[in-house]
Amino acid sequence: MAETGTHKRRGGGRAGAAARRGSAVLEQMPWNPPRNIDRPIEPLSEEGVQAIHDGAMRILEEIGIQFFNEEALGIFKQAGVKVEGDLVRMDREFVMEMVAKAPREWTLTPRNPERKITVGGDVMLFGNVSSPPNYWDLEQNKKTAGTREQCRNLLKLTQYFNCIHFAGGYPVEPVDIHASVRHLDVLYDKLTLTDKAMHAYSLGKERVEDVMEMVRIAGGHSHEEFDASPKMYTNINSTSPLKHDEPMIDGSLRLCRRGQGVVVTPFTLAGAMAPVTMAGAVAQSIAESLCAIALFQYVVPGCPVAIGTFTSNVDMKSGAPAFGTPEYMRSTQMTGQMARFYGLPMRASGVCAANVPDGQAMWETSNSLWSAVQSGANMIYHAAGWLEGGLIASPEKFIMDCEVLQMIQRYMDPAVNATGPDEIALDAIREVGNDGHFFGIQHTQDRYTTAFYQPFLSDWRNFEAWEAAGATWTAERAHKMFKEIIGSFEEPPMDAAIRDELADFVARRKAEGGAPTDF
Repeated sequence: MAETGTHKRRGGGRAGAAARRGSAVLEQMPWNPPRNIDRPIEPLSEEGVQAIHDGAMRILEEIGIQFFNEEALGIFKQAGVKVEGDLVRMDREFVMEMVAKAPREWTLTPRNPERKITVGGDVMLFGNVSSPPNYWDLEQNKKTAGTREQCRNLLKLTQYFNCIHFAGGYPVEPVDIHASVRHLDVLYDKLTLTDKAMHAYSLGKERVEDVMEMVRIAGGHSHEEFDASPKMYTNINSTSPLKHDEPMIDGSLRLCRRGQGVVVTPFTLAGAMAPVTMAGAVAQSIAESLCAIALFQYVVPGCPVAIGTFTSNVDMKSGAPAFGTPEYMRSTQMTGQMARFYGLPMRASGVCAANVPDGQAMWETSNSLWSAVQSGANMIYHAAGWLEGGLIASPEKFIMDCEVLQMIQRYMDPAVNATGPDEIALDAIREVGNDGHFFGIQHTQDRYTTAFYQPFLSDWRNFEAWEAAGATWTAERAHKMFKEIIGSFEEPPMDAAIRDELADFVARRKAEGGAPTDF
C-alpha cells in the first residue's frame, strides 16, 4: 500500500510556479520550435489529390493567370511560356519541372543565430499577428487606428514569448507614421526590439531594398554573407481570382536573387474570390501559388520558397469573411496534402472573425491553429493577436493565443506519449496497489514539477476560489499580464556600433524621402 502519512509539503501549484519564475512576469516554456510528431490528416484520397492537381494544371494551361509585371512577362516569354498581353498560360510540364527545383526545407538565420529556424520538414513555426490597420485593448475598449507605440508594444510581446518563432509583418500598422518612411521606423523597431527572423513587405522596390539592407546591417553581414543564405523572407498574396500584381512579384524577384525566402499565399475566399466549393477554391489557390513559384525557380533554381494557404469562405448572408470554420479547416488540411504532393514547405494561419477576445475568438482561432497542425503546416502566420478577420490587433488576444500555442508545443513533446519502463510505471502501480493514491509516492515526487502542462493564463481554481480572488475573466488577466510584460521588458542585446549604423541608415533614407507615395 502507498504511504498515507504526512509528507513534506511539495512546492507545486501556483505557489510553486511563482517561486520557480522568480521576478519574471510568467513561467513560460523555453524556446524550442516544436516538431510535428503526428501523422497529418489527409482528407483527400489519391484520386482526390490527382483531381485537384489536374484542376490546378488546367487552370494554368487553359484559363491562365494575369501577371501585371513586365519583367515577369519577359521572363516567361524567354522560358517559352505562352504570353498574350498580361495573360500567361503555362504547360504542366513546365510548372512541375520548375516546382521540382524548390527545396523541401530551408533555414532562416536572424541577427541572433540562436534563433535560427527551419522552414519545412516536420518543424512548426508560429508568428505574430501581421498587418491589421486597427488596434483594440481592454483599457481603451474601442477600435482605433494603429500607432507606433502600439506596434512597439506588440513587438515586445513578439520578442517576449518563446512560442513565437518569427516576427512577421507589422503587428499593427502604425498609421501615425507617413507611409513613405513607415517601413524604416518599424524595421528599426523590429530589429532592435526583437532578435527573431524578419519579414519584408513586397510593396515597391525601395521598401524591399531598404529592409534587406537593414537586416544585413543588423546581422553584421557583408553583402556576400547576406546573399549566401536566407536571413529574412517575404510573404506575397495573389490578387484572386487569377492575378499577380506588380510590386509583390517585383519584391519577390529581388529577394530571390539575393537568396532570401518567399512565401506565396493566395487569399481565396470561397463564394467570393474563388468557387463556392472547397475543392475548386483549393485548386484555384494551388494554381495561383505554383505559377509564381515556377517563375521564381526559373530565375533562381533552388531559391527558398513556400506555398501558403488562406482559403476560407465568406458568410453568404453578408459577404463578410469567415475564419476557423469547418470549411477553413478542411481546406487547410487539403492544401497540406497538396503541399506534400509538390514537395513544398507550407504556410497556414491562426485566424478568426471575432471582434474582441471572447469565446468566439478562441474557438475560431483554436480551430484554425489545430487545422494548421493537422495539415503539417510549417509556418503559421497570425498565430497570436488577430481579430476581426485581420482588421484588429489585440495584446490580450496575443497573450490568450500564446497559451494555446504553448499547449500545442506541449502536446507535441515526445515525453507525453513516451512508453519506456518509467512511463509504463509498473513499480509505481504495484506500490499503490488497489486502495492507495499516487500523490505521495516517489515516482510522482520525482516528476510532479514537469509531469503536466502548467498554464500561465488559464485559471484552474474552483468558482469560489476564483470569485474570492477577484473573479477576473481571461481577457482581464491577459491585460494585466500585458502591462507587466511591457513594464519589465528588456531589449535583446545589440552591438552599439551596429545600432548606430542602423540609425544612420534610417536617417539617411528619410532625408532622401524614403519610398515614393502619391500623397
